[in-house]
This record gives sequence, structure tokens and C-alpha cells, in this order.
Amino acid sequence: MPRDNMASLIQRVARQARITFRSPAGPAFGENLHRLQQLLDEVRAEDLHLAPRGPSAAAAAAAGGGPPWAGVAPPVSYMHICETESFSMGVFLLRSGACIPLHDHPGMNGMLKVLYGTLRIACMDTLPAGAAAPPPAAGSGPCLRALFRSRQHYTPASPPCLLSPHTDNLHQIDAVDGPAAFLDILAPPYDPQHGRDCHYYRLLEGPPADAEPAALPREVWLVETAQAADFWCGGEPYPGPRVCL
Repeated sequence: MPRDNMASLIQRVARQARITFRSPAGPAFGENLHRLQQLLDEVRAEDLHLAPRGPSAAAAAAAGGGPPWAGVAPPVSYMHICETESFSMGVFLLRSGACIPLHDHPGMNGMLKVLYGTLRIACMDTLPAGAAAPPPAAGSGPCLRALFRSRQHYTPASPPCLLSPHTDNLHQIDAVDGPAAFLDILAPPYDPQHGRDCHYYRLLEGPPADAEPAALPREVWLVETAQAADFWCGGEPYPGPRVCL
């Protein structure tokens, strides 16, 4: 059963997010962000009336039908909680083995808190292209030079994973050993009309499959790609405490 104070906890998270991201360049931003991180770290799956599972088959219908998802539950589903001009908040549910491909968050801050399951999150920073030329494997797609900073496992016991406009802004999220879910805050929300559109990338270089993983951090080249055909995101209703802003 949810703890008695959890209906107020997710409300307090939303209110603190509104305070924090209303003035991201203000002198109190660091202190407000730390307070938001502390609150987010307290949230558990039962607080949002969630139990470990993958996205439901019902979400396939919510996705709108048609190839490639007709009659098939999506690999990832989203539960919308709230959105303002300064931030959005919701829950992503990943089926076992699902992956949210490498993507960016232009000019955005973000916070991710695992609710159940285990996620492997790879984080990268964009770098100036400089005089270096991308590898021949790049082909004709737009290329991006990046710093591959980390690849870590996150569980409900882990602190939130943070990203900023300049640090860990690109990331890939994989569900490991079963389904997983995480609470997600993005500030400000995606908005293509204001230059905040999601772009997907593919890593151009890496060790052979039978080699030891290359040490991190390291510089890499990425090529921009279209959204993968086997990745799409369905929608499900949010079952947790109501949030009012």
C-alpha cells in the first residue's frame, strides 16, 4: 500500500520543479535543484500506484495503430503527469529488453529516477567539431563529436540521474534483466517550434564484440539517424495521486 504522505510527495515534487525551473539562470537555481533532487530521490513505485510490469497491450491501441505497432504492445510507454511552460513530468515504462535509443535534449535540464527494475544509462556530452574529421563510416549523415562520459546501472536505490544543457545531455536507456520504469522531469519540455526537438544518434566507433569495453570517458563520433523502426512510445493513463499546479 502507498505510504500515507505520498499523495503530497509527488505534489511537492511538481511544485519544487516549478520553482526550480522557473528561473534556471537565477542565483538560487543550484539550491532549488538540490532540493528537487532530494524530493525526487524519495519517490518509489508504490507512491505512484505502480507495480513492476512492462507497458500494457492496451497501450498499443493508444499509440494510434498502423505499422509497425498494429496489434503489438509498444516497447516503451509514457504516463503523463503534468506539464507547464517550464517543465514536464511523467513516467516511462520499458518492457524487458527495451531500449530508448541514444537521443538528445537540446537546451534542456533533466532528472530521471528509477521506480522499479534496472536501467543501464549511457551518457554523453557534445563537443566542438574542431579540425578533426569524422571517420569514413559516417557516410552522408550529419555527424557529432561527443565525449562518452559514463555507462552506469541505476536501480530504485540509486540517486536520480541528472542531465543539463551541456553535461550528459545525450543518453541511451536500456532495461536490464526485466521490465523497468522511471519518473522523468524535463525542463523546459520538448518543443520543436522553439528548437527543442529530439534527435537520434548512432555511435560510429566501438570495440569489436569480443573485446574488452573501451575505457570511459573517451571521445567518439555520432551520426544522426531517423527514429529506429523497432522503437516507438505508446501512452497509458497515469494511476497515481493527482498533481495540481
